Amino acid sequence: MIGKTVSHYKILEKLGEGGMGVVYKAEDTKLKRTVALKFLPVDLTRDPEAKARFVQEAQAASALDHSNICNIHEISETEDEQIFIAMSCYEGETLKKKIERGPMTVDQAVQIAIQIAEGLAKAHGLGIVHRDIKPANVMVTEDGVAKILDFGLAKLAGQARLTKSSSTVGTIAYMSPEQVEGREVDNRTDIWSLGVVIYEMVTGKLPFSGEYEPAMIYSILNDTPKPLSTFQTGVPQEIERIVKRILAKRPDDRYQNVTQLLDDLRAFGERQAVVTTERKTTRVEQREKSIAVLPFRSLSDSREDEYFSDGTTEDIITQLSKIGELRVTSRTSVMQYKHSEKTIPQIGRELSVGAILEGSVRRSGDRVRIVAQLLDVQTDEHMWAETYDREMKDIFAIQSDVAEKIASALKAKLSPVEKERIERKSTENMEAYQNYLKGRFHWNKRREDDLKIAIEYFNKAIEIDPRYALAYAGLASAYLVLADYSGLPPRECMPKVEAAARKALELDPALAEPHAALGSVNMVYHWDWVGSETEFKRAIELNPSSPTAHHWYSLMLSYTRRFDEAQAHILRALELDPLSLAISTTVADKAFYTGEYEKALEQYNKTLELDQNFPVARWMLGLTYVHQGEFNRAIAEFEKLRAITGRSAYGLAELGYGYARAGRKGDAARVIDELILLSEQGHSVSYDIGVVYWGLGDKERTLELLERAYQERSTSLNEIGVNPLWDKLRSDPRFIVLMKKVGLEQ
Repeated sequence: MIGKTVSHYKILEKLGEGGMGVVYKAEDTKLKRTVALKFLPVDLTRDPEAKARFVQEAQAASALDHSNICNIHEISETEDEQIFIAMSCYEGETLKKKIERGPMTVDQAVQIAIQIAEGLAKAHGLGIVHRDIKPANVMVTEDGVAKILDFGLAKLAGQARLTKSSSTVGTIAYMSPEQVEGREVDNRTDIWSLGVVIYEMVTGKLPFSGEYEPAMIYSILNDTPKPLSTFQTGVPQEIERIVKRILAKRPDDRYQNVTQLLDDLRAFGERQAVVTTERKTTRVEQREKSIAVLPFRSLSDSREDEYFSDGTTEDIITQLSKIGELRVTSRTSVMQYKHSEKTIPQIGRELSVGAILEGSVRRSGDRVRIVAQLLDVQTDEHMWAETYDREMKDIFAIQSDVAEKIASALKAKLSPVEKERIERKSTENMEAYQNYLKGRFHWNKRREDDLKIAIEYFNKAIEIDPRYALAYAGLASAYLVLADYSGLPPRECMPKVEAAARKALELDPALAEPHAALGSVNMVYHWDWVGSETEFKRAIELNPSSPTAHHWYSLMLSYTRRFDEAQAHILRALELDPLSLAISTTVADKAFYTGEYEKALEQYNKTLELDQNFPVARWMLGLTYVHQGEFNRAIAEFEKLRAITGRSAYGLAELGYGYARAGRKGDAARVIDELILLSEQGHSVSYDIGVVYWGLGDKERTLELLERAYQERSTSLNEIGVNPLWDKLRSDPRFIVLMKKVGLEQ
């Protein structure tokens, strides 16, 4: 064929050959352009059904005008009736060849997957299912554009099957379960095949294996693929979740359309882009100046000394966070690796940092021995190491020295102000310091009983050293979280938060944590939105690496309907604390408050995949079902929440609302009785009872209870401006007055 002219195409060279035809590079002598000609094998040309299928390919593909789909110019026949298609010819290589050179990074794979998905979205929108998505059918051009080739196995959705065997054409390894079983297929079979391609791009291996066709089919129908992280370290949980959903055996359990999948892939890509933009530096510089401090191992004989090793870890994180040029992963995320057997490179990639600090602590009497080593994530090589064998009173000097040595190793500039802050001792009294560490140890458990114990330890530290600013900061945070977990009246907890935070700042104005606490008090108790924003901004200015400050600030911005700003801060918080369940849940706030309920559900389910018992995500999942009108599903979620949290007020109001809207008025009345009992025990529940009465349709009683909630300073009122629960009440003059009282209406 080389050198021959077919129609007005001069054959130049052979490009490839497969089961469905031979492809040549050719010159279009009329339009003076290079094209690719695909010829159907001669033996199949004699088969009328195969010929009809090939014609169908051209007709279907020619309707697809998209940058990620190969352009079809024309369909024609040679003089001896051999059919061929003329299509665009691209400089590049197939995705199959690209994968053969080795696995790609997650970012590279996601970018290619997005392009393939965009092409499929165009095809599916026209009712065309490809049914043979595989690396050999994707061309990646020299400038990185992915082009889907060969719609030869495409089938117009709803069109009668041309042949009995047409439902099982394609390459077995990439076929969906329904396809290998010969059942009808739809767009979800392409989604499955794309999942196999993503898996192969990241790992270099197929998710399902078998030396022979029956074994491969058995694997597709029965086996669960190994996690991507088995083959490549540092694969984000988000990508694991996406691929797991794509490769669900039942079509109904997968993404139901490519648009849903694209939303998740793009969100991941955008999050990576936000990180790059915010850091305003190159990717290499970003990794060089980012660090995670793994939990220091306690080598002490007493297990009670765990508080000391955890405290040492947290204190070093705090010291490093004072250095503006460093991005420091939060305590919440690093503590996930306390007993992990993962390698340093794997942990570093999962947390997206360039360096890891690890070490050990041994305390004996008045002496402490700390061993610390800084490791490069990419090479696993030592960047710095030191052993400190000192008296206990030197612990602060050790922590300061570690922070300064790390800054030097990572080439992070240390300003005179930062150096002074790092070297400043928080207390001279070791007994006060140890009580403070015990307080933080219990505070981090986030349980009501532990929070009360934490308050006792912080108060002991303050009693020993009345000028211990960090102890006051810890006390403020403990009361703030206790108010959330215990249901205690705001008038009882919030003044204590405020007093402790202001005392901490009086003693040390450079502490970020008390500013964040005051920002929260202004937001949920005083409804002083300007004051709240001022405090959050100051907290972030003092500690740009505080995920808590970014998180709480994002809440304030959402409550005041500044959703784009809120989203930027919550994504920054997620970057700093990638394993935080609370932050992961809040990522969905914009979608929830703006009525994008399907998108919100996706995010809440992502969080619950990490921890099925995380109450906030379970609560928000139920709320989303409420606003979709799926009251029975909402009730099921709120009942699960009750099983998790016990018989507290948390989620009880929404359960009662769900009962009421589902017509179960007797159950709703019992919820009201339970809330009244909690009220008699000192809990602030007027808002919660109002929610149930709103579900029952009692507008007057609802407004009366919302006014009472205002008198109680209910912390639930801060979101009434955006909570869709109250949408039908917004035009009522009394509700407008309430909105003005809480500063959400001018």
